[in-house]
Amino acid sequence: MTRARGAMLPDGRRLHLQDGPIDLILEAFGEAEAVRAAFCAAATRFATILDELCAELPLLRTPTSAERCPLEGVVARRMHAAVAPFASASFITPMAAVAGAVAEEVLGAMVGAAALARAYVNDGGDIALHLLPGQRFSVGMIDRPNQPCLFGSATLRAEDPVRGIATSGWRGRSFSLGIADAVTVLANTAAMADAAATVIANTVDLPEHRGIQREPANELQPDTDLGSRLVTRSVPELTPSEIDEALAAGTVFAEQLRGRGLIRAAALHLQGRTRLVGAVPELEKQELRAYG
Repeated sequence: MTRARGAMLPDGRRLHLQDGPIDLILEAFGEAEAVRAAFCAAATRFATILDELCAELPLLRTPTSAERCPLEGVVARRMHAAVAPFASASFITPMAAVAGAVAEEVLGAMVGAAALARAYVNDGGDIALHLLPGQRFSVGMIDRPNQPCLFGSATLRAEDPVRGIATSGWRGRSFSLGIADAVTVLANTAAMADAAATVIANTVDLPEHRGIQREPANELQPDTDLGSRLVTRSVPELTPSEIDEALAAGTVFAEQLRGRGLIRAAALHLQGRTRLVGAVPELEKQELRAYG
C-alpha cells in the first residue's frame, strides 16, 4: 500500500499530489466551495491509483496488442486504449500513456464532484484540461525539462477539441529512442497526447549518426519496459542539414497520425529549430507571459 501525500502550494491556488513516481499539480476555477470539493475528490481518487497500477505492472510493461486488452483497472485500460493505435507499426507498451491517463482520471474526479469553469491536472508536463464554453488556457512549450526554456506558447479555447497536451524527448524524465529535444502534442485526450508524443519523438532521429550516444535502456533502469533497446543519452551539436533531416522524419510521421485523427497538432523541436504539424491554436514563438 502506497502513501499518497497532498499539500497546497505557496500560491494558495494549486494542489500538489505525490505518490511514489507520480507527481501532480492541479488547479480548479469556480466558486470557492466547488474548488474545495474538486480538490477533495482529486485527493481521494489519487490515493489508490498507484496501487492499482502496481497490481498490473507486469502487463503494463508488456508490448501492447491492438486486438485484445488483458488489463482490468480503469486507468490501465485507458493507457492500453491510447497506445493500441500505434501497436501494429511500432514497439509500444501501455506505460507510454501512463502520465496522461493518470491526469485524465484525477481530472475526471474533480469535474464529477463540482461545477468548475475550467481545471487542469499536470502530471510532469502531461496535462488534462477541462474547459466550459467561453473559457481558455494558455500553455507554454519547453525544450529542456532540466533547464526549462520556452520555445513557444499556444492558447486553447473551449471550442477547440484539444483536451490533452503532452511532451516527450530525449531530455525528459522518460527514455526516448530519438533525438528530439521536445515534441509537444495536442490531442483530444491527455492519454492519447502522451502516447503520440512518445512515438513521434522516437522518429525524430539520425540512426546512422556516430556522434549520438545510446545505451541499452535496461542497463540504466533494470525494470524498464524498453528492455535492451538503445535509448539516447547524448546528442552532439548538429549541422543545419542534420537537424532538418531528423525533424523531417518526425514531421512525416506526425502528419500521418494527424491524418488518422490521432492528434490535432504537434510542435517538434530540435537544437533551436521547430517544425509544426497541424494548426497549433494561436501559437506564438515567444516567451509566455502568463498561464491560466
